[in-house]
Amino acid sequence: MRKWILTAIVVVLALSLSLAAYAVLNNNSPDTEVLNYEYTVVNHYPHDITAFTEGLVYENGFLYESTGLYGNSALRRVELQTGETLQLYSMSPDLFGEGITMFGDRIIQLTWKPGKGFVYDKNSFELIDEFTYPTEGWGITNDGKNLIMSDGTANLYFLNPETFERTGTLWVHDGDAGLSNLNELEYIHGDVYANVWHQDKIAIINIQTGQVRGWINLTGLYDMSNADPENVLNGIAYDASSERLFVTGKRWPQLFEIKLKIAE
Repeated sequence: MRKWILTAIVVVLALSLSLAAYAVLNNNSPDTEVLNYEYTVVNHYPHDITAFTEGLVYENGFLYESTGLYGNSALRRVELQTGETLQLYSMSPDLFGEGITMFGDRIIQLTWKPGKGFVYDKNSFELIDEFTYPTEGWGITNDGKNLIMSDGTANLYFLNPETFERTGTLWVHDGDAGLSNLNELEYIHGDVYANVWHQDKIAIINIQTGQVRGWINLTGLYDMSNADPENVLNGIAYDASSERLFVTGKRWPQLFEIKLKIAE
């Protein structure tokens, strides 16, 4: 009798521990609160109104920007304070530039439809490698170990930064609903910040679970009433050393440094 009771206790404890481990690993409790953030503009800087921004990175006082549109796609190094383009690599007119990320001494850039990516030397902008992928290319960032890219669906893809082979897929969801149109990406403090195409919001995504854990509402940041409807919010860059967050949009005249606060 005692042996049976002891066995039952062990089984119950094992089951409890398994359920607890599952909850921690998946971190998908329906009670998890999704935070909503407002913004304050701290500073603003000039931005080239011809730059159809698809990718944005900040490093050591400079912005690195990938621009789209056929015949106008390029990789740029831009001075933050003036918005002046200091270095330019013009892409072939049959390519539509998309997201970029900095990985070590390389800049990695996606293109929209041909499933082709490019690797540049960070300092010289010399094209040093090419790679392919089976989807469209939208946004790309990295967590220091993996490349993380979007393709306009509700999926994020993890790539090996050396071979560019896909190593994992993450379904992004807000509650139980998938979140598609994930565009320009930035990795910040363990989360991926993602522009959502044609929305004035940035999703903050738990990179372990795919759950949207926060929204940044940027309504009113730029007056779109007389603008081309395709000149949407797109472009997130983070200065880790000073904890500065920059955002802009396609052909916007300004780039904004913002601070976030939880909405009341």
